[in-house]
Amino acid sequence: MNPDHLPSRFDGPPIAIDVRGLTKVFGNTIAVGNLFLQIPRGSFFGLVGPNGAGKTTLLSMVTGMLVPDDGVAYVGGIDIWDKPEEAKKLLGVLPDGYRLFDRMTGMALVEYMGMLRGLDKATARQRATELLAALGLSDTGKKLVADYSQGMTKKVALACALVHAPSILVLDEPFESVDPISAAGIQSILTEFVAAGGTVVLSSHVMETVEKLCDHVAILNHGQVLAAGTTEQVSAGKSLDERFRELVGGVEQTEGLDWLRQ
Repeated sequence: MNPDHLPSRFDGPPIAIDVRGLTKVFGNTIAVGNLFLQIPRGSFFGLVGPNGAGKTTLLSMVTGMLVPDDGVAYVGGIDIWDKPEEAKKLLGVLPDGYRLFDRMTGMALVEYMGMLRGLDKATARQRATELLAALGLSDTGKKLVADYSQGMTKKVALACALVHAPSILVLDEPFESVDPISAAGIQSILTEFVAAGGTVVLSSHVMETVEKLCDHVAILNHGQVLAAGTTEQVSAGKSLDERFRELVGGVEQTEGLDWLRQ
């Protein structure tokens, strides 16, 4: 697609998501602490960190699903908590562990989600049909989402995030439980989305996937940003995996477990 003729939904400020001092505390645990981060519009942005780094908490606050204790997040220049309806129109979200209306078929679910997002029934059905075909779910027929495998459920949830044609996609572990062929198809869809001017924010534990797909990356640990910038800048001449271990900490040496070495 010619960058000079991008859809109007991709217009807006050069920063797709602007996080300013977001903080969230659970009991005595600081999940995210006074975090600042800018995600450029039109970027494929990877968010990486160990378990408990604060990635899911951060994304939940940025997308309006979790109220921060302090700070603000702007989506397309709009304060997500001041004008949530306006900001959420720009977003397509795939949260980790997303609960779906699983007593519906995949087609009915995606069509329904499109209509909830303001599409007319005919447009929602057409888009649902095209999305399910692109994600390899056309042959599911009358099968309920409750009977889907984990990988199929992940794919239909992605279709729900895409159906209203958002300008910013926020995806928490989108490739988890997805087979390699389906993963390649999803990667193609996301790459084309970014090439057309959209923004993808991808949280993942798989460094190879992030390094392959993402042009920008941020490394989080203990609710703080350790490094952020282009993937090349953050990697600093090393593989992203090496750089990640350098910043977060190397593999712990194991002692004992002699009984496993029989």
